[in-house]
Amino acid sequence: MDEKVILLTGFEPFGGNEVNPSIQACRELEGKTYNGYRALVEETPLRYHEIKGLIEGHIERYKPAAVICTGQGGGGGLSVERVAINVASARMRYNCGYKPIDEPLNSDGPVAYWTKLPFRELLVALKEAGIPSRLSNSAGTFGCNQIFYHLMDCLARERLDVPAGFIHVPMLPEQVLEKRNATSMSLDLIAKGLAVVVEEISKQLL
Repeated sequence: MDEKVILLTGFEPFGGNEVNPSIQACRELEGKTYNGYRALVEETPLRYHEIKGLIEGHIERYKPAAVICTGQGGGGGLSVERVAINVASARMRYNCGYKPIDEPLNSDGPVAYWTKLPFRELLVALKEAGIPSRLSNSAGTFGCNQIFYHLMDCLARERLDVPAGFIHVPMLPEQVLEKRNATSMSLDLIAKGLAVVVEEISKQLL
């Protein structure tokens, strides 16, 4: 593609939820342009054996200038993930019914990959915009870490030096109504936070 693209991905609902704020928030940015870079969005099914091929296919198709994968997490703010690890070990089943336990995501791959997102600059920009956010040192061992690892593995293999990584977003208020002491964030604020991220990355690409 000749168009300058920043690719965002979010997951489909899982775990009994009817919504997933990650894909919903990404959709709020879809088609918008940031400093000449257009935000394009792809939804990721929570199906273990499909995730690797899908993210690799998106990179091949779009040739993105940057990639921001997102997923639903806990907490009351955006969590920029520092590292993806080479293991899948799930406490619950994927939507396809599969439940990996201590499985390497790439038996020939490195133990871990660092994010290629400019996380310090992103956290400053988010703070200035009034968006609760933090740096996280664990993306878990479920679907979120899986797409993060496959993303970084693909970029390393193809020798593509582009900003890329993973951000967890909070649950929506309606998802935590029956959960005591659970934190959440409105969809509008999550989308605003992701827009800040895309804007900051697009400026650094100029």
